[in-house]
Amino acid sequence: MEEDHGFVARSLLRGAGSASLATATEGQPFASLVTPAVLPDLTVLLLLSDLSEHTRHLKTEPRCALLVQGQPETVNPQTAPRVTVTGLAEPAPPELKSRWLARHPYAAFYADFGDFRLWQIRPMAALLVGGFARATRLRQAELLPDPAAVAALAAAEAGIIGHVNEDHADALAAIATGLLGQAPGDWRMTGVDPDGCDLASPGAAGEAVARLAWPAPVADANGVRLALVAATREARSRLSL
Repeated sequence: MEEDHGFVARSLLRGAGSASLATATEGQPFASLVTPAVLPDLTVLLLLSDLSEHTRHLKTEPRCALLVQGQPETVNPQTAPRVTVTGLAEPAPPELKSRWLARHPYAAFYADFGDFRLWQIRPMAALLVGGFARATRLRQAELLPDPAAVAALAAAEAGIIGHVNEDHADALAAIATGLLGQAPGDWRMTGVDPDGCDLASPGAAGEAVARLAWPAPVADANGVRLALVAATREARSRLSL
């Protein structure tokens, strides 16, 4: 089966806890470390300080790029899968901050500082590098998730999260520890989208987060159910070994 490059690229972006942001001012490129959270439609959220260089750049030149990468296959860093996403940055609605904080709960103590603002980047295109010498250019239509699936899951998300957290906390715990290599804890689902779901658990060292990617994109709540059932079975099988 031919690889779904758009799904691979989205999974890398959605799973990244940090990214390199490329901006420019007066023709001079600049790179900085940022912490993204990704909405179901693949809009990228960033919480940025007005005092930072990259924020000043984006206010005058919204064109930018984000680079995220996965784990290398060998000691050679060039074997790591990675994706560079290009897009346009703009201020984001403040009510989306809770979505960003669900991905970065450690930031709650400074998220409301007066100089911090929520920004969003709308992806326009991407370059996916699957490893050494494996590059694929993706147009926006190839990169973004299916709009119908995004809409269907947006309508069902609250119900999915409520049901799973209320009735299947044991399954989430098995997935977190058995599949995702996380420490035991009170794991809860915090978000769901066509490509996977986000989990979080409070702990002594601060709230931990994890990302479960589906094996393939899902289109609706039933697709989420089937993916979670399969993940739970695999996780419990691994834990029983």
